[in-house]
Amino acid sequence: MSTPSTPHVLVVEDDREISALVARYLRANDCRVTLAGDGREMERVLSDAAVDLIVLDLMLPGEDGLSLCRRVRAGSAIPILMLTAKGEEIDRIVGLEIGADDYLAKPFNPRELLARIRAILRRASAEPQADDGARRLHFVGWTLDVSLRQVLSPEGARIAITGAEFDLLHALCLRPGRVLSRDQLLDLTQGRAAGPFERSIDVLISRIRQKIERDSRNPEIIRTIRSGGYLFTPEVTRS
Repeated sequence: MSTPSTPHVLVVEDDREISALVARYLRANDCRVTLAGDGREMERVLSDAAVDLIVLDLMLPGEDGLSLCRRVRAGSAIPILMLTAKGEEIDRIVGLEIGADDYLAKPFNPRELLARIRAILRRASAEPQADDGARRLHFVGWTLDVSLRQVLSPEGARIAITGAEFDLLHALCLRPGRVLSRDQLLDLTQGRAAGPFERSIDVLISRIRQKIERDSRNPEIIRTIRSGGYLFTPEVTRS
């Protein structure tokens, strides 16, 4: 899978000035853009066209962005970048918890928005690393299919996982037995330094644990190391 040469970005934003600015900038940088002002328009676009990424505002008339994010994620792995009010950290955390791949606080620079979009699309379409060579990684019955970007349970069932969750689990699988700090994991998965209140790694770890741990409250696969970060404990084999 390769990143589309002209990715289709759906911008769900009720502020016409902001949506026009975003559309103009993204179109000037080789993106196809469709605008939606609320959840109903978003649903109509998603039913009629293939979308590569959704830029979703948190504050929308009618159904809000968090509810829409939850609904999209329940049936699709389309990457979602959420726009939030500046300083509303709790909204960003909740957005990540329900499946957003990244967030950007308003007001924002269109260049940063484009950089975030490109980074998300690169992660979503990433092929196995050339120096790795393994198409599948196996740990305690679980299988991480790197080429298909899928996670299979010990019973062989495919589990729902977002692009951000897959990238983090992949990074951990490639480094079993190593304590990795939040900053290191952010750099490995998102290529950007953590801010002073960065919580995205913690949220993603929590979501992954709910999917692969027998008891997410007492995790055995991904352990928290106090003042250190996270440790992926199982032995990993490759095929």
